[in-house]
Amino acid sequence: MDINKTITNQNRNSPENSTKYREFINNNRVKLNKYLNNILWFCILTGPAIAGGVYTGVFRKVQMITCLHISLTMLIIALVHYYLRRWKPASAWVSMFALLALEILLLYMCYAHVGIHLTWFSVPVLSLLFCDKWFYLTTVITNYMMMVLGTFITAPYYGALRTDFSSVTSYFINMIVGLTIETVVMLVVGYGLLRTMNSYLEDMFNQNQTIEADKVKLKDQLHILYSMAEIYDNVNLLNFTKMTEMSLREEVPVEHTLDLNSYNHSIMNRKLKMEVIHKYVSDFQKFTNIKTVQKRLIGKKYITYEFESIFSGWYRALYIPVEVDEKGVPQVIIYTLQNIDEDKKREEHLVRISMTDELTRLYNRRCFEEDLISIRNNGMEDDFVIYSVDVNGLKSVNDKIGHAAGDELIKGAADCMSLVVAGNGRVYRTGGDEYFIIAHSSEPEKLKEDILSEAEKWHGKLVNQMSLSIGYATHKDHPESDIDELERMADKKMYEDKDRYYQESGLRRR
Repeated sequence: MDINKTITNQNRNSPENSTKYREFINNNRVKLNKYLNNILWFCILTGPAIAGGVYTGVFRKVQMITCLHISLTMLIIALVHYYLRRWKPASAWVSMFALLALEILLLYMCYAHVGIHLTWFSVPVLSLLFCDKWFYLTTVITNYMMMVLGTFITAPYYGALRTDFSSVTSYFINMIVGLTIETVVMLVVGYGLLRTMNSYLEDMFNQNQTIEADKVKLKDQLHILYSMAEIYDNVNLLNFTKMTEMSLREEVPVEHTLDLNSYNHSIMNRKLKMEVIHKYVSDFQKFTNIKTVQKRLIGKKYITYEFESIFSGWYRALYIPVEVDEKGVPQVIIYTLQNIDEDKKREEHLVRISMTDELTRLYNRRCFEEDLISIRNNGMEDDFVIYSVDVNGLKSVNDKIGHAAGDELIKGAADCMSLVVAGNGRVYRTGGDEYFIIAHSSEPEKLKEDILSEAEKWHGKLVNQMSLSIGYATHKDHPESDIDELERMADKKMYEDKDRYYQESGLRRR
C-alpha cells in the first residue's frame, strides 16, 4: 500500500503529468469561457424579465428605461466577451471580465431597487468551476466589495423603510456584518470544497493518464512480441517468474527450463558462442550472461551489443524488458538476434564517402578537421609532421586549357602525394588545389623532396608538367607548439615556397 501511494505521488508530481494537468485546466477554461459567454447572452433577457415585473407591479420602484439600459449593457458586454474569448480562449482575465460583468449587473440591479440577494453568491460558485484557488479568492473578494458598495448605495432607501433600525447607518452596519459573515462562510466552505475537488480531479486525471499509458505500453509490447519473430533472425522469451526460456521462431514454441545454478547462458547463446570471432568472445559472454541481465536492465528500455560471427558477419544482440516487478526488476525479457552485416557494410561505405574527396579519393576537409580534434585530445609523437601543399599555376591551366585539364592536375598531385606518403600518413584535399599531409617521418625533408620528385616526373594527357609548393612543420622542432600552431607554420612556409616559385619562374601569380 505504501509503495502504491509513493508511486501515485511520484506520478502526480512528475513534470509530464503536471504539464498535462495544466493543459487540462486550460482546456477547461476554454469551455468555461464559452459557457460564461452564453450566460452573458442570456442575461440580455434580464431587462425584459424585469420589465415584466414592472408591468405586473412586482417592481414598483423600477423604471422601464432601467430595463432597456440593462439589456443594452449586457449586449455590449456579451459582444466584447465574445471577441475577447475568440482572441484569448484560455485567458483567466477573459473569465474574470465575464464574472465582473455579472457582479456589475447585480450592483446595477441593486441601485435600481430590484430585490436581488441570493444571486450575489452565484458568481463565486461559478468561479469554483475553474479549479483555481487564486481565481476563486479574487472572485470572492470582488464579490464582497460589490455587495458592500451595493448595500451602501441602497441603504438610504431600505434603511428608511425599516422601523427596527434607529438610523440608516445602523441598518448599513447590520447588513454589512451579515454579508461579511456570509462571505467568510462562503470563503471557507468554497475554499475547502475547491481543494477537495482539485485533489480528486487531479487524482482522477493522473489515474486516467496512467491507465492510458499502460494501455499504450501493453499494446506496444504485444505488437513487439508478435512481430519480432518475423523481423529478427532469432527471438527468445526469457521468463524469470516461471524460470523458462522459449524460442518464438519455432513453429510450435517449446518452453525450456532456466536453471541459473547449472549455466550462465541461454540455449541460443551457448550454441552461438562457438561462432563468435575470438576477440569478441569475452564481451559476448559478459553481455549474454542471464544471471546479470535483470540487474543490467533495471531502469533501461533495452541493452544492445554488436559482435562479429565467423560465418555470417556482424550481428546485433538485444535484450528488451517486457514486464517488471514493483521494484523495477525485469521479470519477462525478450532476447533478439539480428544479422546486420549488410547494414554494417552500408554504414562503412557511407562513412567512407563522407570522409572522402569525390574527385581525388583523398580524405576530405571534414576528415582533416576530425583528425585535428583527435590530435588535440591525444597529443603528438616525436616524429609527427604536418605538410601544407598547393598546386602552382592551376588558374592559368584552367583559363588556357580548361577545367578538365585543371582536374587532371589536381588528381595528378593527389596521386604523387599518395604514392610517396603511402602507409606513413594521410593525405587530405581541403580545397580546390590545397592539400594537407599528416605523417610520421624521421626525415620530413626527404619526404618533401620525394613528393617534388614524383611531381617532376608526372605527365598528364592534357597537361605536360606539374609544380607543387610545399611547407611543413614538425613536433620535434617545435615541441612547445600545438597542432594548430604547427598547421599555421606549415601553411606559412608553403606560401613562402609559392612566392619563390613565381619569382623564379617570372609568371604572374594567380
